[in-house]
Amino acid sequence: MLTGTKLAVWGDPVAHSMSPRLHAAAYRVLGLDWEYDRRRIDEASFDDALAGLDDGWRGLSLTMPLKRSAAAAARSLDERARLTGAVNTLLLADDGPHGFNTDVGGLVATIREQGVDEVPFGRILGAGATAGSALVALAELGARRVDVIARRPEAADPLVALGEALGVDVEPADFARAPSPDATVTIATLPGGTDLGASADPYAARGGLLVDVVYGSWPTPLATTWERSGGRAISGLGMLLHQAVLQVRVFVSGSTELALTDEPRVLAAMREAVMGD
Repeated sequence: MLTGTKLAVWGDPVAHSMSPRLHAAAYRVLGLDWEYDRRRIDEASFDDALAGLDDGWRGLSLTMPLKRSAAAAARSLDERARLTGAVNTLLLADDGPHGFNTDVGGLVATIREQGVDEVPFGRILGAGATAGSALVALAELGARRVDVIARRPEAADPLVALGEALGVDVEPADFARAPSPDATVTIATLPGGTDLGASADPYAARGGLLVDVVYGSWPTPLATTWERSGGRAISGLGMLLHQAVLQVRVFVSGSTELALTDEPRVLAAMREAVMGD
């Protein structure tokens, strides 16, 4: 039985995190007197910090660079965490931490919110830590082929292996290759502020909806290129919002599948907390 009331987001850096605002808004609506804070924790100190938590703790949100460390520490993983090897949510139960990946569900929800329910062909820009979650999200939306565009195509080798497990044909390429065919959705997992210059133009013209996981500074150079080409571009705020809803579900019920009491009102309050609308 879960009795703890303390929660936090851990990462390095973490001062920019909007998670405390999101979670505080949710727990106000739910009438839960829970504490949600932020703490700067790096990879080297993660294991000791986790071991030092007392039974007043209920769960943790994990951001970079802790998602793989959290997966290694978890005694169980949900399917999305197992596939990606990345955990952004730990439920601190009596029998040990249980790991979840809510980034995948956050991406799926924000893409569907844009009116896209099926993605026959998708594209991922960048092969870093978030690319695995992006690939699983595209697979859940029906993609059977996904191109991964990276400065070093060999960096996409783990994604090729993940694609085989998902039944998705993953094609690595660099930015010099002309994009084909047209993508329904492009997910950019590049670091914030990355400017691809003219090499982004053909991808913008044939990229469909752009979901740029960056949300701290908007528009990004990539989003500007997309919109100049007449395309749609959305920031990572939608992903952040929807993955946080799934985290709240985990902290309340232990499952991403069980909807919250009056979840539409919870979602509205969380959206207002970070988007102001």
